[in-house]
Amino acid sequence: MANALMSAVPTAVSWFKLDDQKKAFCAMVKELQVQGVFAENCYFYIDAHTKTGFIIDPGAQAGLIYDTVMRNGWHIEKILLTHGHFDHMGAAELLREKLVAPIYIYPTDGKYLTDPYLNLSGNSGDPITVPHYEEVYDGETIRLKANSGFYLKVIHTPGHTPGSVTYWSPEERVAFVGDTLYQHGPGLTNFPGGNRQELEQSIIEKVLTLPEDTLLLSGHSSPITVAQERRLLLGQ
Repeated sequence: MANALMSAVPTAVSWFKLDDQKKAFCAMVKELQVQGVFAENCYFYIDAHTKTGFIIDPGAQAGLIYDTVMRNGWHIEKILLTHGHFDHMGAAELLREKLVAPIYIYPTDGKYLTDPYLNLSGNSGDPITVPHYEEVYDGETIRLKANSGFYLKVIHTPGHTPGSVTYWSPEERVAFVGDTLYQHGPGLTNFPGGNRQELEQSIIEKVLTLPEDTLLLSGHSSPITVAQERRLLLGQ
């Protein structure tokens, strides 16, 4: 099982509409692939009624992300980070300023935001730091002020980094997993703070135990359901 878990090769994806795959849907989920040193999937999770929502993992191209928000007439209340690597937060600080939206990250990954060695930007030629952020905690529910019935739950899924999290919508059956899990396997653990045993435990005990029709949205691969991922990784 461990060999199967560690054999994934992520692939890049482009825009898609989650509401094309759902019927009764009050949320809009849009994916925007941004290009920095690496291509990365930035997500918008938007309440269709209020046109208010969250940005998840704005890795690069702050101007493109901002223009997307403005063009659609959205209001962003919070910027949510699944972990502290630079390819998932490279545009966060500028967007925080332009959108007046706070940045949130799990406490043990906070130090990644201020340390180019830990967030891996130190070797990119353009060190990145994010000095302003707030913390989210395991089990916390992050609600919109504009609509308290629109929310994401925080699941601590360490392994790729110590503070990696998954943002899960029980209502809409969608989970933003960052680099914890890709379409055909787990994230990498060969970076500072990575832990293979913790990652496998997070995947098996916390991600693959979500409802089978939950759509897993990662940082570097195409969407896949929990049921599909369980068959691929566990043969179940």
